[in-house]
Amino acid sequence: MTQLVSDIRILDNLLALNLNVSLWSARRKMSQEDLGGAELPPEDLASLGSKRIADPENLKVFGTLKARAFNYLDRHGVRFMSGWAIPEEKAGEIVQELLNIRTEFQKEKEAFLAGYDQKVQAWIEKHHQWGEIIRNSLVGPDYVRARMDFRWQLYKVAPLEQHTDNTAVLEAGLAEEVQGLGGTLFDEVAKSADDIWRRVYHGKTEVTHKALSPLRTLHAKLTGLSFVEPHVAPVADIVQAALLRMPKKGNITGTDLLLLQGLVYLLKDSTALVPHAQKVIEGYGPAFVLDALLAGPGVIAEQDGSSMLVDGAADGDDDEPILPDIPAVDSALPHPAIQSLGLW
Repeated sequence: MTQLVSDIRILDNLLALNLNVSLWSARRKMSQEDLGGAELPPEDLASLGSKRIADPENLKVFGTLKARAFNYLDRHGVRFMSGWAIPEEKAGEIVQELLNIRTEFQKEKEAFLAGYDQKVQAWIEKHHQWGEIIRNSLVGPDYVRARMDFRWQLYKVAPLEQHTDNTAVLEAGLAEEVQGLGGTLFDEVAKSADDIWRRVYHGKTEVTHKALSPLRTLHAKLTGLSFVEPHVAPVADIVQAALLRMPKKGNITGTDLLLLQGLVYLLKDSTALVPHAQKVIEGYGPAFVLDALLAGPGVIAEQDGSSMLVDGAADGDDDEPILPDIPAVDSALPHPAIQSLGLW
């Protein structure tokens, strides 16, 4: 299998972003006094749990905003060291979105703190039987404010090239992190594709144009990070070529849906995806890969120079394949084209 190894020089086009979102859990450790001095096992045997001193429903919004920020960065960057590597050219728009989320976070934080005392009192009244153990652990709004934060650090990463101790240079570890970035990106693509498959395409015989949205998102990520590893741009081209084949109006059915399902299933498996991307690098063109998804097993291996598809054309003919009849689909099984690729 082709090895995915990213070159250290990709750091010239990347910025590292570390996101710190601190949330207050509203939990405090239970004490023996909370249980009326009941005899308990020794601490090396068992420990007490925690108690909530505020309604978790009032804090859900902060977890939602944190997840929104993480999901946004996952869509535009790739996990790197303690955060994400993002394309330098997209840093402005990425930071602007983080600013939007932070503004909402701060607004919700101030609203929560403004009614903090009333919210805590309502929580005590709801659990009046245990009100005393809540009161014993109450904290003030200033304490809570200090524990709720939304911030990030954006910085340029460069290898350590000189040091008085050569071991520090040789064992800096950055090269290994960068070399694995292509593999990390393909793993993230596979994870996203698996989610898309389960949520959107599995067992479907018809989808709307909304089904294309997650593929467009994936395409945008691949395009933005195309310099990370040589096989990334060809995969982006394959996805784009599939999107361009879709009808402009109406639901997506038949061969078009079969193609999308085959594509998503291919994206789920980097072991199969990378050789297909390699064919694009070798000049076969993304249309060749898409036709292979529909044409059956062995197509890529058996093509020679005379029948090679280059930039979506075969000997000047139209790039649309002559398609076989599509058999009925068993919703419990992948489509026949997917099975023919040996991916199932």
